[in-house]
Amino acid sequence: MLDRIDYALLRLLRKNARLPNKDLAAKVGIAPSTALERVRKMREDKVLLGCHAEIAPQALGIGLQAMISVRLARHSRALVDGFHQHLLGLPEVLACYHVAGADDFLAHVGVRDSEHLRHFTLAAFTEREEVAHIETRLIFEFRRNVELPPMAGD
Repeated sequence: MLDRIDYALLRLLRKNARLPNKDLAAKVGIAPSTALERVRKMREDKVLLGCHAEIAPQALGIGLQAMISVRLARHSRALVDGFHQHLLGLPEVLACYHVAGADDFLAHVGVRDSEHLRHFTLAAFTEREEVAHIETRLIFEFRRNVELPPMAGD
């Protein structure tokens, strides 16, 4: 279980994973050695899964982003797992979600432009026999929320 100090550390790290340990400790009101040990333990316990660089899409040539919902024609463990692996192997796929509901997957994709999106969706989705239906929604703006939900019991 995470306590309030762990949660405070996570809130700070979520906003800035490069925050020096001494600053992290000072902001939470604990000794630097305590902060270091708590963060180490959260990594060990798989609470903290990694630190990632936020990259401007335009710097990578991404001029257009979209969410593509995918409905599979049939469902079996092998087909679902195989399609999931297919998505993860596509460099245009920024994130993918296996979901419940009318659709089976949501793929967040980043492409150069509308022509690239058209070619990508044709090759990556419509040419696959396990795909029954796709729907594409353009993303006009994307912002990541750095806040954490309230701690249980708050």
